[in-house]
Amino acid sequence: MRSATANRRIGILAAAFLLLLGAALARSAWLQIVKGPEYAAMAVRQHRETVTVPAGRGTIVDRNGQPLAIGRMTTTVYANPRQVDDARALALSAAKLFGNDPAELYAQLADRSRGFVYVARKADPRKAEKLEKLGFAGLGFYPEELRFYPQGTVAAQVLGYAGLDNKGLEGLERSLEGTLAGKPGSQTIVKDPFGRALDVVETTRETPGKDVRLTIDRQIQANAEEVLAETVRRWNARSATAVVLDPRTGELLAMATAPRFNANRFPKTRADRRRNRAVTDTYEPGSTFKLVTIAAGLEEGIVGPRTSFRLPPTLKVADRTIREAESRGTERMTVREIVEYSSNIGTITIAQRLGEGRLADWIDRFGFGAATGVDFPGESPGYALPLEEWSGSTIGTVPIGHGIAVTPLQMARAYAAMANGGRLVRPHVIARIGGKDVSAGKGKRVVSKVVADQMLDMLRGVVVEGTGTAAAIPGYTVAGKTGTTAKIDPDGTYSSSRYVASFVGLVPASKPELVIMVMVDEPRGGYYGGTVAAPAFREIARFNLQHLEIPQDAPRKP
Repeated sequence: MRSATANRRIGILAAAFLLLLGAALARSAWLQIVKGPEYAAMAVRQHRETVTVPAGRGTIVDRNGQPLAIGRMTTTVYANPRQVDDARALALSAAKLFGNDPAELYAQLADRSRGFVYVARKADPRKAEKLEKLGFAGLGFYPEELRFYPQGTVAAQVLGYAGLDNKGLEGLERSLEGTLAGKPGSQTIVKDPFGRALDVVETTRETPGKDVRLTIDRQIQANAEEVLAETVRRWNARSATAVVLDPRTGELLAMATAPRFNANRFPKTRADRRRNRAVTDTYEPGSTFKLVTIAAGLEEGIVGPRTSFRLPPTLKVADRTIREAESRGTERMTVREIVEYSSNIGTITIAQRLGEGRLADWIDRFGFGAATGVDFPGESPGYALPLEEWSGSTIGTVPIGHGIAVTPLQMARAYAAMANGGRLVRPHVIARIGGKDVSAGKGKRVVSKVVADQMLDMLRGVVVEGTGTAAAIPGYTVAGKTGTTAKIDPDGTYSSSRYVASFVGLVPASKPELVIMVMVDEPRGGYYGGTVAAPAFREIARFNLQHLEIPQDAPRKP
């Protein structure tokens, strides 16, 4: 009886072992055959990791090869929390080296639901190397470029900014993103069971971005910014803008704005300080716009430089009464004198002879109301009233630069046409991309060379004995035009306290190589273009003439 019971128990135990062995064999077969590929892939993932290696961003240099935007090599440190075995110690060490918040970093490292955490982005490579030598599990390192602007404030509004991900956010950095960015590569890294890197087994090389050479001259740009900063301080102005343009090629040697800012502190700078106002902002040009009216009258054969008019002290145009900037009696003035002394009534008299239709056509020919096509983002086209919307008084306001909105760049371009013999060039700031020159074309003819020369000669008189004498430079002939206009108040009327002062000049006037436009917004203590803007032009021009070694065309006699 006892023997039978024992045999039965032994049989049951043997059957149980057989069942367990069968279950184990079945489980093993299921794991190896059914789930085997999945677990093999998981094992590979745990011991292999593919990391994206960002491409180096192209360098931006000035016309002489001076660096304006470059890449600094840094090291980005990351971690896989699932492989980190001492989150607290790692958080404290990283905080000591990189200045992280240890509590915040510890919370991220201790969260094993995450597979990737930045420990330090774009860190000092020497500090990253110190952390690597501490031997923490779960860490990874890869090189990454940090965008740096070695000139600080110089051309900051032109360059814009590339952010932490090395993507352009503003200015040329943004508009040239496709050129500068390049193509990222990758690295496949083998790790030990603790997540420490052992070897790089596969590499796909990144393709660096292309370098870009600008037409900007770093020294001309820096000087213009300094002069504008001093002008803003001197006149307690809201802002100031300057454009330095080669009238023959359309190359922009400087586009300066004050107040300025350091491009390396872009994220902490107010948006209104980051704008390139030479391209984005518009204003009523005032008397500098008279160039269009006078040149149109000359080209149409309605007047010549010596044509004279008997001009009353005031002129009624529809419902408006036009006056001169300075009171005078009835005088006879030639077209040359109308330009030199910036006569409002004389300019309107010529415009009335020209007629609304032809004047509107000439405004269009000079490119006002349309973008210049400059290779810089965010350009404003300005505003020119369509002919069908002109009222009876428009012929008395637009010819003298009221009721029209222009950018500083548009005005510089119009004067460049007088400097180069009558061609309207396309302003541009990009000279070369990746070693290949960028062509801007020769531009289109807007007036004949005869008319351009006549205008240039009359503009010389503005500086010799007219409203722009403060722009004179010893040893050089200078041509130019002053502009003064009141700003529009919120109620739609012209302000009695807020003005825009401007001056556009050409040097040397005998054969202009530079067009320099200066606009000062809301100066205080003085507001005439000849008082506020002309001296700033003189300082910018004097430096440029020396820097470019342009010979004097009017040397002093012994």
